[in-house]
Amino acid sequence: MNYVNPNFVLMVEGLTVSFDGFKAVNDLSFYVEPNECRVIIGPNGAGKTTVLDLICGRTKATEGSVKFKGQELLKMREDQIVHAGVGRKFQTPSVYEDLTVFENLEISYPKGHGVFGALAFKRDLEVIERIEQITQTIFLTDALDEKAAYLSHGQKQWLEIGMLLIQDPELLMLDEPVAGMSVAERKKTAELLNRIIQDRSVIVIEHDMKFVEDIATRVTVLHQGQILSEGTMEHVQADPKVVEVYLGH
Repeated sequence: MNYVNPNFVLMVEGLTVSFDGFKAVNDLSFYVEPNECRVIIGPNGAGKTTVLDLICGRTKATEGSVKFKGQELLKMREDQIVHAGVGRKFQTPSVYEDLTVFENLEISYPKGHGVFGALAFKRDLEVIERIEQITQTIFLTDALDEKAAYLSHGQKQWLEIGMLLIQDPELLMLDEPVAGMSVAERKKTAELLNRIIQDRSVIVIEHDMKFVEDIATRVTVLHQGQILSEGTMEHVQADPKVVEVYLGH
């Protein structure tokens, strides 16, 4: 039986992926604790999004290990990884524009999974209460009956986060969640993420350093598929290598 450190939700070890001989991620290791907000930063082409693709099964690793609560994710399909408790949000929001906020959340509710699940699915009190609870968390209580098409860009991002939260993942991965948002929306998104990590872990890829300061428990700086620096935001900002490669530009 493999030893699993109970202090870690996610253990990434020796993770490597090569595309035609080019190592986009090269022997990468890092560990995420419960209730941690891990922010991955770095210049374009550093391998940040590829890391999320590898964790969620979208890209197959060349070598290494990704263990989520002791389960090896690299042997699992994307849908199995989702069911294991890992949620992923991509850069552009993919909400159902023709459906209301309520319906978007309802369709994401776990009991609706699969054809038979969807057929047997009933809009019961448990579902309604859960949706109302999620809309409070994502600042959309007043927009429950509004079509997603009419939401602002920031509200669509929050709705998509809500669609993941309703599935109750223990690890949530967000790719540039505040890109294109107003300053006010960014502030509220920071507030939202600080709420979320009360009972789950989050990995965020982000370029907005002010936002990173507001949310990060730990920061990992990637450069050419490898870790350049890691630690608190203060530690990373003071690291001469990070200033030279990334923050100085």
